Amino acid sequence: MLVKDRLLIPGPSQVPPQVNAAMLRPIIGHRSGDFAKFYEQVAQKLKKIFQTENEVLILTGSGTAAMEASVGSVVQKGDPVLCIVTGKFGERFVELSQVFGADVTVLEYEWGKPYDLAEVTKVMSEKKFKLVCATHNETSTGVTNDIASLGALCQKYDSLLLVDAVSSMGGMDIKTDAWQVDMMVTGSQKALMLPPGLSFVALSPKALAVIDKNEATNYYLSLKKAKKAQGKWSTPYTPNVTLFYALDAACDMILEEGLENVFARHALLANACRRAVEALGLTLLADEEHASKTVTSFSANVDTEKVRQIMKKKYGYAVAGGQDQLKGKIIRIGHMGYMDVGDLIGCISALELSLKEVGYPVELGKGVAAAMAVIYEGVRA
Repeated sequence: MLVKDRLLIPGPSQVPPQVNAAMLRPIIGHRSGDFAKFYEQVAQKLKKIFQTENEVLILTGSGTAAMEASVGSVVQKGDPVLCIVTGKFGERFVELSQVFGADVTVLEYEWGKPYDLAEVTKVMSEKKFKLVCATHNETSTGVTNDIASLGALCQKYDSLLLVDAVSSMGGMDIKTDAWQVDMMVTGSQKALMLPPGLSFVALSPKALAVIDKNEATNYYLSLKKAKKAQGKWSTPYTPNVTLFYALDAACDMILEEGLENVFARHALLANACRRAVEALGLTLLADEEHASKTVTSFSANVDTEKVRQIMKKKYGYAVAGGQDQLKGKIIRIGHMGYMDVGDLIGCISALELSLKEVGYPVELGKGVAAAMAVIYEGVRA
C-alpha cells in the first residue's frame, strides 16, 4: 500500500512548497548591499509577528542557540537567576545558567502543570534576581504558561524576563511588548514553517542596556556582536542566506493569512484534536485552561511507542512520544505551522486504526467525528 510521509511531531514541522521554493534562489553575498536591504525587510516582517517595536535579532543556529546567546549575553558568574521549570525545555534554561556560572534558583513543577504564580511571587519578593527564565509553550508536555503575569512581576522586582517561545511563536497570540518580555526567543522549525537552522531574539531597551555593559564570555553566540552588526543590517559571522530566503517567504505567508486568522486556525485545530482524544477515552496531559494551541499530549493504557510505530509505518503519520520521565508514557501530536484540517483528520484516523491494532477498544470514527464537529462549527462561524 502506498504510504505518504506526513510530519506531525512538535517540530520540525511541515515546510510549505512556497518556502522550499524560496530556498532555490541564487545565493547572494552576505556582505553585499543587496543582502543588507533584504535583511532589513525581513526583520521588519518579523517584528510584526513578534508583536513588538523592539529589535529582533536573527541568529544562524537552532532555538537552543538563541537561548544560550540570551543567557550568556546577560549572565555573569554569581548572578542570581530564577528558572521556572514546567518540562524538558525549562530544564534547558537551568543547564545554560549553570554553564555561565549563575547562582541558580529553580522552581520546578509537575510535568503537565503550569507554574504557580503565588509561589513565584513569594520567591521573587524574597530575593532579587537579575534574570528570570520561563517557557511560554512547553513542547514536552503541551502546557502553556502565563507570561503576562510573569512580565508584570519582573517589572515590579526589576528583573529581566527571558522567555522561550520556540514552539508557539507564529502559532499563538504572543504579545512581546504588552507582556513586558525583555528577551523573547524562538526558532525557525516549528510554527514559523521553516527548516531548522535559524533562531530569533527580540530585545527590549532594558535588555540591550544590560547586554551592552555585560562582559560576556560567549563568542559566536554574542548578542552584543549580533546587535552591533544588525545596526548595519549585517551579521557578525556568516549567516545561512538560504534560510533567510525561506524566512522571508514564511513571514509573507503568515502576514498574508493575517495574524488573527493564523491564531484562530491553530486554536481550532488544537480544540478539534483535544476533543478527538477525549472521545477516544484517552487522557489529556494539560488541563483546558493551560492547553497548548500547537501541540497536544495524551496518555493511554497501551504501548504508546507501538502505536506511534504503526502510525508511521502503515499510515505515514509521524507523531512524537514523551521525553525523559514521560518517555513511553505519552503521545504528542504537533498541529503547528503549515497544518490544515485534512492533516489533522488524517492523523486522528491513523491514531484510531493504530490503537485498534494494539488492542485498545476503539469505536472507529468516534475521534474523527468529534474533531469534525468542532471543525464544522469553527469553519461555519
